[in-house]
Amino acid sequence: MSRPASEFLHPAAPDIAALWPGHNATARSRSLYERAIKVMPGGSTRAGAYMAPYPPYVARGQGCRVWDVDGNEYLDFANNFFSLVHGHAHPRILDAMTRMARNGLAFGLPTESDVLLAEHLHARSPVLEHIRFMNSGTEAIMQAIKCARAATGRPKIAKVEGAYHGSYDHIEISLDPTPENWGDDLPVSIPFQKGTPPAVAADTVVIPFNDVARTHRAIEAHASKIAAVIVDPLPSRVGMVPATDAYLKALREICTRHGILLVFDEIISFRLGHGGAHRLFGAEPDLVALGKVIGGGLPIGAVAGKAAAMSVFDNRKGKPPLSHSGTFTANPVTMATGLACMELLTPDAYAQLDALGARLRDGANALLLQKGIAGIVTGMGSLFRIHLGKTDVHDYRSQWPSDAQRGQIARLHRFFMASGMLLTPNCSGSLSTPMTEAEIDRFLAVLAEGIDAVA
Repeated sequence: MSRPASEFLHPAAPDIAALWPGHNATARSRSLYERAIKVMPGGSTRAGAYMAPYPPYVARGQGCRVWDVDGNEYLDFANNFFSLVHGHAHPRILDAMTRMARNGLAFGLPTESDVLLAEHLHARSPVLEHIRFMNSGTEAIMQAIKCARAATGRPKIAKVEGAYHGSYDHIEISLDPTPENWGDDLPVSIPFQKGTPPAVAADTVVIPFNDVARTHRAIEAHASKIAAVIVDPLPSRVGMVPATDAYLKALREICTRHGILLVFDEIISFRLGHGGAHRLFGAEPDLVALGKVIGGGLPIGAVAGKAAAMSVFDNRKGKPPLSHSGTFTANPVTMATGLACMELLTPDAYAQLDALGARLRDGANALLLQKGIAGIVTGMGSLFRIHLGKTDVHDYRSQWPSDAQRGQIARLHRFFMASGMLLTPNCSGSLSTPMTEAEIDRFLAVLAEGIDAVA
């Protein structure tokens, strides 16, 4: 049986009420939650924000910090699940957003802002030759899959075991398999959500991460029916370890040989390099799914790729093979906000984030070694994830935590929050450009205390 989504996202949901001293430290958050449960199922409108017995409710953010409605301050390493690369309320981004909003919030016709953001992204990589905007990362993955199916006429897709690519039935297959059901040899297609049709699992081929031989066998068995292979080169839920050169080269070779489209999910990993993760890894995908940072903090998604692959969207010759629309697609306020964010994300900004990320990961790994604690901090660039009880993480199964290790991570997450730091529930995080060495050193000091508290 798959674990429920709430457990997957929050392996041992911390008791938020116990995190701060003083009886009324979270009184306003508690009151808001009590109102929320009357109008929302479980008091929440997205799984990632749920915490038991209730979450802190944010009032405002500035730079790399946020404050909740009770006045508690947090250093923000979650950054709205990695989507904020310049932190909160950056003045240039706010200015671009408000200037565009004064001219109107949405139109049924295109605007110059569509072209400007597309041109900017195109200039970062020759792979991003043509771009199609949408409203979320989930939509970007859905449209990439539709694009591949329209281009190839094939029904199946292949995805990495344990990899998260949004809330779409096919791409959620084997999102959280367990040792009891993941199979002994090739990964098994395991539905994530209750009610997933059996045909969805049958049309989703699951491949192991960073295992060339087994991946070859899994794809070869279905190659004539596979439209796309989807891979994130630094998949967070698979351990936040990078794909090896050999693995990416093998995927490219087998996709080319069988006429399969290779899709990179860079919704998170586009923050790794100026030209995207594919350029950083020296890879040549057919399609790239984008989101998060390219919207500057507003909802966005995009599919980009070579013109030949993207031509299925082309409306100029009547009804195209793939029709795609959306009331708020290429919303001008989002386009202008995203452009301002991307213009600030210069090669120098990436270099700054890379240096801070290396300082955090190196310092954290040195702490674990010094204290004699089995563990490792993985990641690249501005991304990191803490593993306890693991020293060799290279795929989904090697990062799989025991119940005891899952409990340690939950307690460490709780300790960080009690110390005024926000991470994601599995102790992943991201950096933002307002951060300096001082914030990284503060993080390392809290981690040192937290390791002692949970070890």
